[in-house]
Amino acid sequence: MSFEQNNAIVYLVDDEFVIRDSLTLLIETSGFNIQSFESALDFLDGYDSERPGCLLLDVRMPAMSGLELQEELSKRNISLPIIFISGHADVADSAKAFRAGAIDFLEKPFENSVLLERIEEGINKDIYARTQRLFKSEIQQRLEQLTPREMEVLRLVISSHSNKESAKILKVSNRTIDAHRARIMEKLQVGSLAELMKIAMLCEML
Repeated sequence: MSFEQNNAIVYLVDDEFVIRDSLTLLIETSGFNIQSFESALDFLDGYDSERPGCLLLDVRMPAMSGLELQEELSKRNISLPIIFISGHADVADSAKAFRAGAIDFLEKPFENSVLLERIEEGINKDIYARTQRLFKSEIQQRLEQLTPREMEVLRLVISSHSNKESAKILKVSNRTIDAHRARIMEKLQVGSLAELMKIAMLCEML
């Protein structure tokens, strides 16, 4: 699976029709896919977790505010990049939004060019995060193919033990360590120690 920018969605949540209408026109004519919602609850019902994107979110809305929606997404482990927009700038609100991971907090009226830059930034951030999660999942599946002894050897290798040192620790021959390392590289589909170390860092084995 690959995640592409042209498959991404900009989700717009704002209770004011005029804002939704004008921003929808701006974002569509800039080449992005957009879905707009009048409320946070409508967005939660319509969100497609399979597609990358970002969320353009009004701060103050009835029923569920933008900050409350951000909190709800966190509870659901949805890490969609959020760009807040507000007609009533509030330092406390913006601080809370940034602490919870928002990528920007724009006060209405804002420059269209700035908004579009942030949208592209948000989409690219989401695509990168999804790609990394998918890669990590694939690596975890490969790691599960290793035998207990191969995992022992792998941990020694990524801890910078030489073949000779590993052989001594495991009380086997150097040739046996060589064979294990070859199978590990094959199962993990890597061609160098550097790639092996990258996998170990990604899977937090170091």
